[in-house]
Amino acid sequence: TAGVMAFYGLRSVAFRRIPAAMRSSSCIGVGGKWPLGNSNAASKSALQPSNMPLLSTSLILSSFRSNSNGASRLSSSSSRKQSTSDDDTEQEEGSWSNYERLVRKLYMTNLFNPVKLGLENMDRLHKLLGIPMDQPTVAVVHIAGSNGKGSVALKTANTLQRSGYRVGLFVSPHISSFRERIQINGRPISEEQVERYLQETFDVCERENIPATFFEITTALAFHVFAEEGVEVVVLETGLGGRLDATNIVRRPALSVITSIGLEHTRILGDTIEKIALEKGGIIKQGCQVLVGKNVPLEVLQQCAEEKKASELFQCDDVLGPEGEPRLVKGITETFEDYDVENSRIASAALILLQFHLTQQKIERGGEVKLITRDEIEEGVKIRPPCRFEEMDIPAAIMAEDGSAMRKIVRVVLDVAHNPQAMGYLIDKLRSSYPNVSDQRIVVGMSADKDLKYCTKILL
Repeated sequence: TAGVMAFYGLRSVAFRRIPAAMRSSSCIGVGGKWPLGNSNAASKSALQPSNMPLLSTSLILSSFRSNSNGASRLSSSSSRKQSTSDDDTEQEEGSWSNYERLVRKLYMTNLFNPVKLGLENMDRLHKLLGIPMDQPTVAVVHIAGSNGKGSVALKTANTLQRSGYRVGLFVSPHISSFRERIQINGRPISEEQVERYLQETFDVCERENIPATFFEITTALAFHVFAEEGVEVVVLETGLGGRLDATNIVRRPALSVITSIGLEHTRILGDTIEKIALEKGGIIKQGCQVLVGKNVPLEVLQQCAEEKKASELFQCDDVLGPEGEPRLVKGITETFEDYDVENSRIASAALILLQFHLTQQKIERGGEVKLITRDEIEEGVKIRPPCRFEEMDIPAAIMAEDGSAMRKIVRVVLDVAHNPQAMGYLIDKLRSSYPNVSDQRIVVGMSADKDLKYCTKILL
């Protein structure tokens, strides 16, 4: 939902030139090509940043030139330019592959089906697809949280794969390719799989007149793929909140995990930690185990688990024993804990709890029991997702003071911090990792529904 890039030693950043065809259309940039859509007054609400699918290379522009009757005011010159633009667009569309065409159609979905809270669309889609996530042969790990849920999901899926399970992983948003959202055994699904299963999902929506949104269709696509490709375990990351999230049509997960609770999406989830915790706690189900991280309002989630008749609620210490000395990172103003340690600890506890469910499931169905060993857990949780304080060195041409050009290696740090809690950690981590660097450049991209004021205050 956001991106932060910190540049060290770089004096300027050149931005990609925007194609002229974007002049008066609503566009979402994907891989350097620009699918165009007609803008109209009815689409305005759908174009709000909170309603659009976020892409790491996305650019959202809208230009509405309408009079009181909704008719476009275009000069003859503008009309001629628009005609030329339309011809260029038609030629470009003709060069798209079937995969590109389908994914572009998906990206434009929210222009016609504005986002609304509720599970009605997903309930219908899930049933029409054969309720794949409620099959007794599939174990679902459902993960929610303000921070850390993507990392915990990846660590859990990676370890299960190491233990011999066929694992489906659903995460969002993606960094470079749409296919990253849906993975099987650590590999994004292929373009051919997207072509087949996304078309089938579209067909169901159109045949049954289901006005599904981008995230609902993407979630249904993941469920469809996992069922058809025969995965044994699905690790499912929520998109937003929990109670009304599209992933929350799973009736009986093997384990529900809530990593942390912080202030985020306050217009939708609530303006206090306690209210947000109740929304995240919506993934807790009757008869299912629950695991929570240490950065949550425990009493609120315990009450939620009791009301929903969960079988038991665990903290990491209950499963792994008391935590040893925390791995601390020394910042400029304070000492703080490395968040990856907490994410790894949550994933490790989740895997141990999941082992009992998977073993029982295999015994009941006469399948081969696959034990998750301590070594597999230790190695499996070491993995980190991209853009979580990801450091890289980029060669760049720098203009010296005397006007001459010189080549220099620029250290770039990528991070997806998008709320005050994560942003504060990121800044402390930057300061502790690069205490003597003064010429920093920070580029930030965030959706309008984030706490922009507080995050900016932290950055400054």
